[in-house]
Amino acid sequence: MRVRVVPFARLRELVGEGALLRDLPDGTTAGDAWDALAIEFPALVELERSTRLARNGSFVTRLSPLADGDELALLPPYGGG
Repeated sequence: MRVRVVPFARLRELVGEGALLRDLPDGTTAGDAWDALAIEFPALVELERSTRLARNGSFVTRLSPLADGDELALLPPYGGG
């Protein structure tokens, strides 16, 4: 299956691109996709605990399955007032 990965802010700087297309095996979860990216971009490892994952605009856990055509957003911590 093909998934579009969209990193934001610092995560985007670390991967060097605004969007990545990745071919992943069927049954891949959001966490599996993160782990594969962390192997490709080792600097991501230090941000794992603070990064939120969103599939097609909704927050998901690492255990959430991905499907062909999904968009997985990598969102750093944010604050505001």
